[in-house]
Amino acid sequence: MLVVYFSSATENTHRFVEKLGLPSARIPLRLSDEPLTVNEPYVLICPTYGGGASMSRQNTRPVPKQVIRFLNDEHNRSFIRAVVAGGNSNFGSDFGKAGDVIAAKCKVPYVYRFELLGTEEDVTICREGLLANAAALGLAA
Repeated sequence: MLVVYFSSATENTHRFVEKLGLPSARIPLRLSDEPLTVNEPYVLICPTYGGGASMSRQNTRPVPKQVIRFLNDEHNRSFIRAVVAGGNSNFGSDFGKAGDVIAAKCKVPYVYRFELLGTEEDVTICREGLLANAAALGLAA
């Protein structure tokens, strides 16, 4: 099972993915870096940016530009099978909003959300859920 993820300079998402202990590939932080290309089904793990848009009524973009670039590649997008999102509960109803946006646009299930770098319980629930549902999600176990 492949986990594709994006992590900002804070490394919160990176730390979460490391704890999952699953094969992973990171979407580059800098847009000037060589883009990532995947050739197998994957679950995408992504942080949420610009939280609180629903409360502030400002036009923010919850999905990082790097993730948009990755998913705008039709080849990469064809292999996404599920999405997990990180966020901050201070974002209120926008907590994990990137997962909602990606799931809707890519027509895949939004299977889990976690706060910041996640707790040990988050890691366990997410890992066990992905492994238990790998076949249903179209992911190789």
